[in-house]
Amino acid sequence: MIIEVRDLRKSFGPHRVLDGVSFSIAKGQAVAIIGISGGGKSVLLKHLIGLLTPDAGEIHINGQNIAGMNERRLLQIRRSFGMLFQGAALFDSLTVEQNVGFLLQREGRTAAAEISRRVAEVLELVGLAGTQKKMPAELSGGMRKRVGLARAVVYRPEIVLYDEPTTGLDPIASDSIDQLIRRVVDAFNVTSIAVTHDMRSVRRISRRILMLHEGRIYADQTPEEIFRSTDPVIYRFVNGIADPLEALSPISP
Repeated sequence: MIIEVRDLRKSFGPHRVLDGVSFSIAKGQAVAIIGISGGGKSVLLKHLIGLLTPDAGEIHINGQNIAGMNERRLLQIRRSFGMLFQGAALFDSLTVEQNVGFLLQREGRTAAAEISRRVAEVLELVGLAGTQKKMPAELSGGMRKRVGLARAVVYRPEIVLYDEPTTGLDPIASDSIDQLIRRVVDAFNVTSIAVTHDMRSVRRISRRILMLHEGRIYADQTPEEIFRSTDPVIYRFVNGIADPLEALSPISP
């Protein structure tokens, strides 16, 4: 397994966010993590890349437990990851080419000509060939996401994390991003983990769904099983139905 999470626990003050999360992911799997807003999905994602330290439990990446690992060793582990942030997180003062090649340039291990070649390769993969000299301000929201995706895979990571990859996009742009995510998985055989509320996107990009509920993995199923489920918790979430008891409760002044 490329990722193994064992009994992961995390609290912020009195609020327990993760309460014994356990799962494993094999190399090349396309996984979506779903659950209510504020339910711990992004917190879980940050633990996988070592941005947060758990209160208890283990996180194994390629057999190495990163829980409590020092920053120097974490930097080596993070080379296994690429990440597409919710807002693409591009540097507004840099061109598309500079944004995509930023990490390779900063590390100083790759020749400039090779960086340019690899940048051109991934831009073509995401349908943005010839945009190297454009600035982020010249790009639409969907194009910015594509640049973010190109940056996430330019150094050939084993694992790519997606934080709400289709948020803020229209249905056509969302479908385009979903198709690109599938293309990246197929082209580079990467392990794909997406946190998303977009159920259409979940159907398109995942082969396995983990549902986080009340701090634990409530369901670990295929998309077909999730979308056919009659379990009330799963059914309400997937179909966007409020808990009837919550909907009838009085609104506080």
